[in-house]
Order: sequence, then C-alpha cells, then structure tokens
Amino acid sequence: MKKLGILIVVSILSLIVSDSFAQRGMKWRGSGGWGMGSQYNRMYDPKTVGTISGEVISVDMITPMKGMSQGVHLTLKTDKEIISVHLGPWWYIENRDIRIEPKDKIEVAGSRITYQGKPAIIAANVKKGDEVLKLRDENGLPVWAGWRKS
Repeated sequence: MKKLGILIVVSILSLIVSDSFAQRGMKWRGSGGWGMGSQYNRMYDPKTVGTISGEVISVDMITPMKGMSQGVHLTLKTDKEIISVHLGPWWYIENRDIRIEPKDKIEVAGSRITYQGKPAIIAANVKKGDEVLKLRDENGLPVWAGWRKS
C-alpha cells in the first residue's frame, strides 16, 4: 500500500511539472544565428585565411547581425594595425578553459573580411602561450556546430 501511495505522489508531481512547462512554453534556443547556414557564417572565406599576432586591447560582447545572440569580439593591436577579431558565440566561448583578456599576447588564424566597412577577422584558432582555442576547421565550419559534415 505504501508503494502505491508513493507511485501516486510521483505521478501527480510529474503531471504538475509537465503542465508547468506546457504553460510557459518550451523555449528552444537554437544556435542564436551562429549556425552553419547563417548569413554571418557565410562571410568566412577559407581563401582569405591568414595569421596575425599582437596584443589584446579589449574583449567585448557584440551582436554581429540583427537577430543573432551575442558573440565575443577582440580588438587586437598588431605591428601594422588595430583590427577587430570575431571569435564566436558567447555561449560557446564562455565554456572553454582558455581565457583571453586585455594585454594578452595572442596569435590569430582566421578569415579576413570587411565588417561594417572596416577590416576584421573571423577567427578559426587563437593561440595564447601553449593553449589553443579552436573555433573553426580548415573549411571554416564552426566547432560549435556539432552536426558538422564529415
């Protein structure tokens, strides 16, 4: 009898919890505009990939295009220029062990683009000391796109 009472309580609690989710609605987050087919990701061009190094001036959150979730952006000072470096979605970057902060010396490999009329880089890899933050493969496919094509 005691088992039946516990089973009834668990069943009632399950119904309350599922009803609560149904009332609020499931909120699927998706990629926040950072998916493979997005207009933003199509700007990455493997033919324009190069490597630069310099000192990080700032680390900021930006929304690259309307409708996208926030991303992490660096301002990098090299020997030749001060350039914007786009890393990727904040929800991916914040879960990496490597931390990039102002005054860090880094090396960035990525695609040179024009963003809002100015030169910028969409990073594929960022190297800080012995650590490497891998963001894209050699074809520009983002590592956060877990279903990447083989």
